[in-house]
Amino acid sequence: MTTNGGERLLLNVSPLRIDHYFLRSVQKEDADSIHALINDWNVARMLSNSPFPYPKDQLNKWIDVITKQISKGEAYHFSIIDEASADKKLVGCIGLRIDKANRCAKIGYWIGQKFWKQGIAKKALQRISSWALATLDIDYLYATSAKDNTASIKVLSNCGYHQYGTGKEKFIARGIEEPVIHFALQREDICKQNANTTLGSNNSSKPILLVVAAALIDVEGRLLLAKRPEGKAMAGLWEFPGGKVEPGESPEAALIRELKEELGIDVSRSCLAPFTFISYSYEEFHLIMPLYVCHRWQNTPEPKEGQQALAWVKAQDLDKYLVMEADRPMIPFLKDLLF
Repeated sequence: MTTNGGERLLLNVSPLRIDHYFLRSVQKEDADSIHALINDWNVARMLSNSPFPYPKDQLNKWIDVITKQISKGEAYHFSIIDEASADKKLVGCIGLRIDKANRCAKIGYWIGQKFWKQGIAKKALQRISSWALATLDIDYLYATSAKDNTASIKVLSNCGYHQYGTGKEKFIARGIEEPVIHFALQREDICKQNANTTLGSNNSSKPILLVVAAALIDVEGRLLLAKRPEGKAMAGLWEFPGGKVEPGESPEAALIRELKEELGIDVSRSCLAPFTFISYSYEEFHLIMPLYVCHRWQNTPEPKEGQQALAWVKAQDLDKYLVMEADRPMIPFLKDLLF
């Protein structure tokens, strides 16, 4: 999948794993299991778009519709499967619909009543939220919950979603409008959570982390950015390719190694021109990052270490990309270089 800016997305939609559960795209063979669980008043009454009773033929039509949406990248709908069960039971569903115009997605989920109070909804919501904000070309997720759905409100809050307003929605099963609470989760919220859990404990004396990076510039004067993958601190943000300098390595040797490992390209030391550097204090460490400019390399850059996307970006488009906080001061210098 590509965007107008040349961004190439590498989506590995399923399976997404959480403990002994995994999430995979809804399939036609799931219809019987879904129907048995969602055709339950206590489940249906909390879902705005679910009728009750839920006719089987209507469910089959819904699966046909979402299958087309998934193939077009307009939505992602997952069955939640208990891999530890003997017959790999379906325990619920979770999904999101993408609003490309507003760069966001609405998320919704439900769990079969006999699987309640096992923490499944929280695990699934955390997993999908992290995956979506790290992978998709969106800035935030949003959800609504009926005011009387205290369990869902608790799940959303525990997953970092913030309340931002109230309103009313028609609930088909109930046949009336009900008051709802609106929730949202931004990429920055996930980045902060990942940074707090990944970077370690808070020390009064911060260690120095030496990282080296490259501004790769092609013959069209475009700069290469890489999108951090899910699972890493600050996933979903854009950065310059590079990495840590190992003990005993020079910055140039480290950068040549990292570019080979990350992008599969071969760079000569003579093609690396020192440009500027960053000195930036994160909560857990102090970052020192020399930046080199490079115009020549061998092989075509390809993501080799799980990067969600690579983007060749023109100078006038750099401000459209949410880059790592430490990298942002370099953008004006690079724009001057590229213009």
